[in-house]
Amino acid sequence: MNFLEHVAKAQVLAPAGIPVPRAVLCRTPEEAAAAFEGLGPCMVKAQVPTGKRGKAGGIKPANSAEEARSVAERILGMRIDGHAVGAILLEEQAQIAREFYAAVLIDTASRCPLVLFSTEGGMDIEEVAATRPDALRRHRVDPEAGFDEAAARAMLSGLNLGGAEDAVADILASLYTTSGRVDAELIEINPLAVLADGRVVALDCKLTLDDSAAFRQAELAGAAADEPMTDLEREGAANGLKFIQLDGDVGVLANGAGLTMTTMDVISHCGGRPANFLEIGGEAYTKSEAALKLVLSNPGVKSLVVNFCGAFARTDVMAEGVVTAWKRLDPDIPVFFSIHGTGEDEAVRFVREGLGCEPFDLMEDAVQAAVDAAHSTASRGAAR
Repeated sequence: MNFLEHVAKAQVLAPAGIPVPRAVLCRTPEEAAAAFEGLGPCMVKAQVPTGKRGKAGGIKPANSAEEARSVAERILGMRIDGHAVGAILLEEQAQIAREFYAAVLIDTASRCPLVLFSTEGGMDIEEVAATRPDALRRHRVDPEAGFDEAAARAMLSGLNLGGAEDAVADILASLYTTSGRVDAELIEINPLAVLADGRVVALDCKLTLDDSAAFRQAELAGAAADEPMTDLEREGAANGLKFIQLDGDVGVLANGAGLTMTTMDVISHCGGRPANFLEIGGEAYTKSEAALKLVLSNPGVKSLVVNFCGAFARTDVMAEGVVTAWKRLDPDIPVFFSIHGTGEDEAVRFVREGLGCEPFDLMEDAVQAAVDAAHSTASRGAAR
């Protein structure tokens, strides 16, 4: 789950005691002009769940109510990285003396929280890490030991923060505590600014939460940003299926998110391009026809690989559902099966007798056959 800046600041940073500027959320130019009266000179900021808004023209200053109205008219309705701007945040202008970078994320390599800090705030942090790695401090946190102000001060040791050391240490410690409290995969403040009056304030915030923790974070999850969806993705959501449409030509149907992603990786490894993410694990196997229809409705699909691996889930039940759906939909593309696990013999029999094709012993062989079939179809199409 991704969140807009105003939600991250108002519902996560501010309650944690991390200072944020005064701001007003607006949805019309008239609201922007009215908000200016209470804020004074301000920044008008597009609210979309993506970065580089400034480079796209989505962040502009306003020094009068009329200018706030005019800038709002230009920004509202813009599309930034595929996201339509439906709201803007008017935020009081800050007299910035220095800009820092601070973040807490989950480090997949160490499987631990990772606290990041740099004196190179306001810049593309990936570029900083690549070109000036010494400018980015990293602290992998032992969850048993935690991360407090003392640990933050040690992390900041040797950096010249111009007297802002205590404030920054307090914010880093609060950011770490807050990250765990809200099940965040990432909380990033860029820039974390030292103002001319000495205050340290979070001028921006990027927040991403773990989807699987939505049940623990119901109120916050309800404020998550809407993600742009294709028609097929909306149809999948309406059927209770997690479907992501991609631009490849090999359709994927598998049980379990992990197996689905593995199948997609193997497709890429074999020189193909997956056309979708769609898993029918859990209760989703009862929606085989809806799932199969989604995959086949993608106009780019030229072949399909079905990969089932059952432990508690029965592969025969899943295979029977797909075979029945295939007969009803009667698609005109080649399909390749890999089936292993509980109910495997019955599942293979369903596919063999129902569709007249033989499942592959190895997943890699099924995937390679699907990739080759897609390439062959594409080549025939180009020849015509």
